[in-house]
Amino acid sequence: MWKVTLSELVLTDDDRQAVADALASNWLTMGERTRAFEAAFGAALDADDPPHCVAVGNGTAALHLALLALDVGPGDEVIVPSLTFVASVNAVLYTGATAVLGDVTSSQEPTLSPAAVEALITERTAAVMPVHYAGQPGEVLAIRRLCDQAGIHVVEDAAHSPLADAPPDGSGAIHPLGTIGSVGCMSFFSNKNMTTGEGGMAVTRDPDIAARLRLLRSHGMTSLTLDRHKGHAHGYDCTALGWNYRLDEVRAALGLSQLGRLPQSNLRRVELVARYHERLATVDGVEVPFAERLAADLDDAERGRRLSPHILPVLLPEGTDRDAVQNRMHSAGVQTSVHYRPIHTFTLHQDHERVRWTDLSVTDSIASRLLTLPLYATMTEDEMDLVVATLKAALTDRLGSGSGSGSGSGCGNAL
Repeated sequence: MWKVTLSELVLTDDDRQAVADALASNWLTMGERTRAFEAAFGAALDADDPPHCVAVGNGTAALHLALLALDVGPGDEVIVPSLTFVASVNAVLYTGATAVLGDVTSSQEPTLSPAAVEALITERTAAVMPVHYAGQPGEVLAIRRLCDQAGIHVVEDAAHSPLADAPPDGSGAIHPLGTIGSVGCMSFFSNKNMTTGEGGMAVTRDPDIAARLRLLRSHGMTSLTLDRHKGHAHGYDCTALGWNYRLDEVRAALGLSQLGRLPQSNLRRVELVARYHERLATVDGVEVPFAERLAADLDDAERGRRLSPHILPVLLPEGTDRDAVQNRMHSAGVQTSVHYRPIHTFTLHQDHERVRWTDLSVTDSIASRLLTLPLYATMTEDEMDLVVATLKAALTDRLGSGSGSGSGSGCGNAL
């Protein structure tokens, strides 16, 4: 059906062998492979000072556990962008806290605005959740400094950005995304830069928070099934109301195998994004978020900074009927999506007593123009040319034919 898919899952013989070995071990519940995956992921994030990594069943579970480990609950507020996947806000709601939706900085920087965060902080603010949208760090270091001054936790939604670094801040230090806040949360869903099918990781440099994450991950139990199987423990106590958010050995094995290819895969994505930007510059009226920082990012990459582009969002010209453009591209065999329909436009969140917002003018100004184009590490030049040519043709046919308010492919996570 598709000539160019939105994303592409790549499974190698090594991946399949890793999964087969896990099955042959006859131990499938969270065990040694999960621990090895956690250790390898921490070392990949920061070889000199590996953070604590806690593997979980999915990225949403990582976000939920992060907030629980920080004692976020009823009466608290968490500031989170409206331009994000629903999991970011839903994780806040799971805790009983209130989600306060913040605006993004601009069409070029569609990530949580530090100025918006500063204006939204109250005595009830317990945490701020910047989202590394499209794999871009936004202004996370500025948000961290602001939160440090206010005594507020930062929980990084790093679902799009495995093994990436924040821009240099002049200190000479490297700041891997996911290690800047109190907790960072990764997703290994099937369309991510690396996958375990379903899976996630909570990352922290604080050993006490790590211990709390591990306790809450497995029912609040003081020993694990593997420990008892090996005779290292003979019973357990339950010391907290925990959850069953464990990762199994099969997915951990796949994650270990995929992790080994992630640096090279991310480098290829960087090359593709640079070429995309060149081609899209020829499409009248289309704006590409983060284009203004591309040259600096590429220079930083030459000096060793890691980048991890995940999706390729563009902004269609004002007045474009986005649904018509998507339908035209669909007919040509090019898959697209929308990342994201803003949270405050969903029926659930519009009327929810624990979702609040005031000024989201920048988000509102770009939401109907957003369109996500295909991006994956195995993409060819011909496929990219087809995507851009099809977009250009669709805009020639459809520009000005509607308001562009349609939701397209919805919230965009599964695609």
